[in-house]
Amino acid sequence: MALTETEFRSQSETALERLNKVLGIVAEQYDAEVMYQNGVLTVEIEEPNPGKMVISPNTPVRQIWISAQSRSFKLDWDGRNFVLPSTQEPLDALVGRLVGEQLGVEPFRF
Repeated sequence: MALTETEFRSQSETALERLNKVLGIVAEQYDAEVMYQNGVLTVEIEEPNPGKMVISPNTPVRQIWISAQSRSFKLDWDGRNFVLPSTQEPLDALVGRLVGEQLGVEPFRF
């Protein structure tokens, strides 16, 4: 299902704001820093596996892009969620898995 630019901006902003809130809880419990600026969500983890995750909307192609663990993930809108086509993981599940891997804990369920 194709989104208009306005719909994409609204859906991606809602998704990233929600992630920012739940990741804030993770940051309080673990050695992680979460920043949400100019529509881009950044998660920096120091221990036990230092790394940075950047989650940003890519409006021209109507995708949310995640850069993490030296990889790039491009999520498409499926009508209800932003989903990684190769695994069918929704945005929240993918971010929960990636953050869990960086922290060396079970995947987070948001």
